[in-house]
Amino acid sequence: MSLDTAVQKPHELLATTLAADLEAVNHLIRARMASEHAPRIPEVTAHLVEAGGKRVRPMLTLACARMFGYEGEHHQKLAATVEFIHTATLLHDDVVDESGQRRGRPTANLLWDNKSSILVGDYLFARAFQLMVETDSLRVLDILANASATIAEGEVLQLTAASNLATTEAIYLQVIRGKTAALFQAASEVGGVIAGQDDATVAALRIFGDALGVSFQIVDDYLDYGGAGTTLDKNVGDDFRERKLTLPVIRAVAQATDEERAFWVKTIEKGRQDEGDLEHAMALIEKYGTLEQTRQEALRWAEVAKSAMASMPEHPLRDMLIDLADYVVARVR
Repeated sequence: MSLDTAVQKPHELLATTLAADLEAVNHLIRARMASEHAPRIPEVTAHLVEAGGKRVRPMLTLACARMFGYEGEHHQKLAATVEFIHTATLLHDDVVDESGQRRGRPTANLLWDNKSSILVGDYLFARAFQLMVETDSLRVLDILANASATIAEGEVLQLTAASNLATTEAIYLQVIRGKTAALFQAASEVGGVIAGQDDATVAALRIFGDALGVSFQIVDDYLDYGGAGTTLDKNVGDDFRERKLTLPVIRAVAQATDEERAFWVKTIEKGRQDEGDLEHAMALIEKYGTLEQTRQEALRWAEVAKSAMASMPEHPLRDMLIDLADYVVARVR
């Protein structure tokens, strides 16, 4: 599937199909981000929530519930929960990363301050747990609580692994499972749980969400080094400048000569980057073919996601979710 030829992109088709549910979710979000005593909370939250995000994660919950004929309202509460968790992590991440821009707009920590971003993020986590409890499902609570812990764990692991050349592919995968895939996985899984599906079906949804999230992040890491089809919200080489060890670099470091390793130590571990270093890094990545290997990894994970979703009963929403997995990797085909 080409980004240029798709008449309606899969996430747009999902949004159209789930329009009534999404409207209810947005109403819930606006209602629950309100604060009688601290008006800064809805101000900061609205800045991110209403910034034009695609709502992919909450749509996974809605679609995975509706796919099995669920007719209640708990899936809407869980979708709002997922969006609150996602927004809270973005607020915290922008402080940790000292970011100044997200989705083409100034970050909340830049417009307000770090304290506001952290505390409002904490408030959203609390609201998320209130919404979870309202579903009266301990299993749902367990899934989303574990996801929240995994996200935090992944961010802390990234702090220690980001600029360490000893970081392995296994650690890299653990990081991206925490920072990205955990919420994709939980969002998909709770949709099946709330719809009363059996363990085998919920396990397949878990695999789908995990693989979709891993593929999503690997694509992002691929595009950061100028992969084909790059139309970036960030500049090529941001990960290099921020000294983040992603898959293209990890594999290049693993094969490096002594001279090449000294270059990686200088630029990544020690953070001494000079003019032309990004181009040299990209040349080394090209030398060992690790950008192409990263592309293949993204495609492989997308196939895992599609295979898991294909095991679900026939349904238009199932097909849209399979198309979504294709769409995630469309930029690297």
